[in-house]
Amino acid sequence: MFRKTPESVARRQAREAAKGVIDLSTEVGRKRARNELVWGDHGFLRVRFQNLHQISEEMWRANQPSPEQVAEHARERGIKTIINLRGASPKGYYLLEKEACEANGITLVDFQVFSRDTPTKDRILEADELFRSIEYPALMHCKSGADRAGIMSVLYKLLREGVPIEEAQKQLSFDYLHIRHGKTGVLDAVFDAYAEFNRKSPIPFLDWVRDHYDRQAIKDEFLASGGAKFRIDQLLRRE
Repeated sequence: MFRKTPESVARRQAREAAKGVIDLSTEVGRKRARNELVWGDHGFLRVRFQNLHQISEEMWRANQPSPEQVAEHARERGIKTIINLRGASPKGYYLLEKEACEANGITLVDFQVFSRDTPTKDRILEADELFRSIEYPALMHCKSGADRAGIMSVLYKLLREGVPIEEAQKQLSFDYLHIRHGKTGVLDAVFDAYAEFNRKSPIPFLDWVRDHYDRQAIKDEFLASGGAKFRIDQLLRRE
């Protein structure tokens, strides 16, 4: 199985840089962007499967949308805001999504989170502000709609809706293709830590984050218990 090395990553980045910036105003640039979306970003797998779920009256979650799917979200669901959890990118999938959002009157918010690391305290507090400030209905997405969309859906349930932690954690499950028996299980570990603390000493989630959350300790404990289960990540090869 092909494994990434610093050298192979550097070579790939050099090849991408040599291609130059994608210009959607040209036929060549638009074709390149589409190829990057469909083949480079595995968009062909998402044509018929969007991992699309409505988690409240005002919020949806999904995988990376194509321009056609962005238009569908605006037309059929009245989406006003799309939260891109992958972060801004010079790649075709992002440029096409940004263009589609502009064409359909949707505000695109780039709010990068990670699937294999504990979120910082500041990022959790910023998520709280994000959910209070955006225009709804809204949709959150990452690449697969499983892990980063999962952690943000848990946070949405806790911060926006105020549901119990046990109910919120259902957003990180195999129902959405999230697998906790791999490096992405570190996301579950964060909420497991809060749930355990809350059972002994009930406390609002944000108060726990501000006063008791130790992201490094949670990460270290999770990694120490990892072992061979991390091979799942090599099989799935998710972003």
